[in-house]
Amino acid sequence: MSGETPKRALVTGLTGQDGSYLAELLLAKGYEVHGIIRRSSSFNTGRIEHLYKDPHEPGTRLFSHYGDLTDSAALTRLVYELQPDEIYNLGAQSHVRVSFDIPEYTLDVTGGGALRLLDAIRESGAKARFYQASSSEIFGSSPPPQSEATPFHPRSPYAVAKLAAYWSTVNYREAYGMFAVNGILFNHESPRRGETFVTRKITRAVARIKAGLETKLYMGNLGAERDWGYAPDFVEAMWLMLQAEKPDDYVVATGEKHSVREALDIAFAHAGLDPGEHVEIDPRYFRPAEADSMLGDASKAREKLGWEPKVRFRELIELMVDADIAALDEQLSGGAAR
Repeated sequence: MSGETPKRALVTGLTGQDGSYLAELLLAKGYEVHGIIRRSSSFNTGRIEHLYKDPHEPGTRLFSHYGDLTDSAALTRLVYELQPDEIYNLGAQSHVRVSFDIPEYTLDVTGGGALRLLDAIRESGAKARFYQASSSEIFGSSPPPQSEATPFHPRSPYAVAKLAAYWSTVNYREAYGMFAVNGILFNHESPRRGETFVTRKITRAVARIKAGLETKLYMGNLGAERDWGYAPDFVEAMWLMLQAEKPDDYVVATGEKHSVREALDIAFAHAGLDPGEHVEIDPRYFRPAEADSMLGDASKAREKLGWEPKVRFRELIELMVDADIAALDEQLSGGAAR
């Protein structure tokens, strides 16, 4: 893109798993990337530290701005000042089990945040294309496989909030002619996944048990079935949606269904451990209502966007185990003390 003005993207949730991988992708494509970061008294930018450059250095293309999805005035001001070409709304209270404990906050941030951003585009007159990170959780108890035509039946406050964001995106597309799309992403994981999410909880525990630091892993519903993919594959789909000729909504999934128990078995076996000796069930980790079986049909994304998942389930779990073992080894040797 030498000699050209780079595209400018605004990303909420920049410091999360998806935000960090999306930033890598956009920077590799020559974008100027701006991210919204919540103010915290502790550092929360670990996933993007390898991308950071002093903004005073020539050629810097990654910039952060303090903000919050609950602050409509700040969002509108930022969109007006930046006039981004693309906006990716990845920010949310994204933990399903926690959403039962803080439902009002989840709805405000996860549902209301999308509405505030859409209205910021309208109010500021920006011509940005808008991506909303929707979730397979909006399908809830609808039987698999789930596609764009599947009825929604959310089973958690998080899913309800995501559904509000989904319909806000559709409404602003239809009411104001915005290029606004929903990516209905099924579960996607990586070594950067938060440690309280079930796949990372498993692989981190495997590393610590193997190192002799722990002996038990306490789990909830092992029978829950999910369609798990690899986060870097899924952020590519996000980008492809905003490059399409017309705005539309897409399911992004691998088309494979696996249980939590399968993830446990693969992770422990990869480390040479027996889950039967270490895993116990704790009822506190069960949800009041569960989306029992999720299996995505991503044929529309394949046909219209040319998107295909590259990393499959077993490879995903094994690479996460390897990453957690390597990170713990480095930490114990003093190389990554925190």
